[in-house]
Amino acid sequence: MRPTLSIMLGMVCCAGLALGQTADELVAKNLQAKGGVEKIKAITTAKSTGRLQQGPFSAQVGQEAKAPDRFRQTFTVQGMTQIQAYDGTIGWQISPFEGRKDPEMLGEDDLRDLVEQADFSGPLVDYQAKGNTVEYIGHDSVDGDDVYKLKVTLKNGDVLNYYLDPDSMLEIRVEKIMYIRGSVHESVQDLGSYKLVNGVYYPFSMENWSKSNPDSRAKITIDSIQANLPLDDSEFKMPATPPQDKGKIPESPKPPKQ
Repeated sequence: MRPTLSIMLGMVCCAGLALGQTADELVAKNLQAKGGVEKIKAITTAKSTGRLQQGPFSAQVGQEAKAPDRFRQTFTVQGMTQIQAYDGTIGWQISPFEGRKDPEMLGEDDLRDLVEQADFSGPLVDYQAKGNTVEYIGHDSVDGDDVYKLKVTLKNGDVLNYYLDPDSMLEIRVEKIMYIRGSVHESVQDLGSYKLVNGVYYPFSMENWSKSNPDSRAKITIDSIQANLPLDDSEFKMPATPPQDKGKIPESPKPPKQ
């Protein structure tokens, strides 16, 4: 009995060591599946356009990003465009659907999410240098299919659970857990229809929803992604607020019917 017990303990110890090594192996395989770290880092700007569909409601969406942490996204309905952007220091928005046409600083919740999206190369590239940690949780399932699960804890404490397809090694689902002022915000994003752009695979289909409201599902279909276009830093800067005309009260636009 004693030799058997020793062998079992040894196997447990080795499994624990292998678990730590497997996390880095899976990160390396995921990045290689996307095209490799060298090609990922060779892309320094990206611009995408697409369509959002949520039930009968639809909108045009766009994103512009620049390494290392500039980000701008737009949402257009009935000729009005909402903008959210981060210039590496400041996050701001223009929200015409809420009757506000002038730029304003973002609140904590929206800013935190935007800063995370602004990580141009993603949280797995150079994750240790960014202050992130990665753990291999083991096998899981997504819609009945077997997947690898990686837990990525960001420097700010938020968690991203990556579900990797064992064949392609690309992520097919990402769960985000945000901790803001003592409350937990959980969301899910399914990814698919990967296509090559400048030697790197990007998802061209994304479906997002909040775990607290599964009926909030919204699907984004990307029409095009262009890489390494010239993007000036001024594209991400908060515009100056124009002086108000005291003699005229501006009319606030009405939000679109959904």
